[in-house]
Amino acid sequence: MAGNLIARSIHDLTAGAWFGGSLMGAIGLNGATAEAQEPAERTRLSSLGWKKWAPFQTAAFGAHILAGLAVIWENKGRMAEQHGVTRLTIYKSVVTLAGAAVSLYAGLQGAKVDKLANEGAAGATEPKPGASEELRSAQRQLKILQWAIPVFAGWVIVLGAKHGEMQRPKNVFKGLAR
Repeated sequence: MAGNLIARSIHDLTAGAWFGGSLMGAIGLNGATAEAQEPAERTRLSSLGWKKWAPFQTAAFGAHILAGLAVIWENKGRMAEQHGVTRLTIYKSVVTLAGAAVSLYAGLQGAKVDKLANEGAAGATEPKPGASEELRSAQRQLKILQWAIPVFAGWVIVLGAKHGEMQRPKNVFKGLAR
C-alpha cells in the first residue's frame, strides 16, 4: 500500500511539474524575456531559462513513467477485472507519450532559436522583421508547441483524475458487474 501511495504521488507530482513548468515558461519566462532591451537578449535569455528547466523536466518525465509503470503493476488485477480501466490506461499512456514527443520537438526547435539568438527577435517566440526563415520557422513552431505542452500535461492530469474516480467503490462495482 505505501509503495502504491508513493508511486501515485510521484506520478501526480511529476505531471504537475510538467504542466506548471511548461505553463510558467510559456507565460512567465517568455513574457519576461520579451521585455529585454536588446532584441538578441530576448531569445538568448529565454533559451537559457528553458535550458535550465530541461534537466528537471527530463527527470520528471523519467520519474513519471517509472511511477506510472509501478501504478500499473500494482493495479494489474483491477485492470484485468474492471471494465474500462485498461482502455483508459492505454489512452493515458498514448497521450503521455504524444505530449513527451511534443516536448522533445519543442526542445529541438528551442535549440534552433538559441543557435540563431544573435539575430534578435521581437520576443522569445515572435520573430522580428528581417529575421532569417530558419529563425522565423523555429519561433512559429515553438510558439504553438509551448502552448500545446501544457494542454497535453493537463490532459494527463485529467485522465489521472478519471482513473481515481474509477476507484470509487460504486464505480468499481459497476465495472465488475459488466
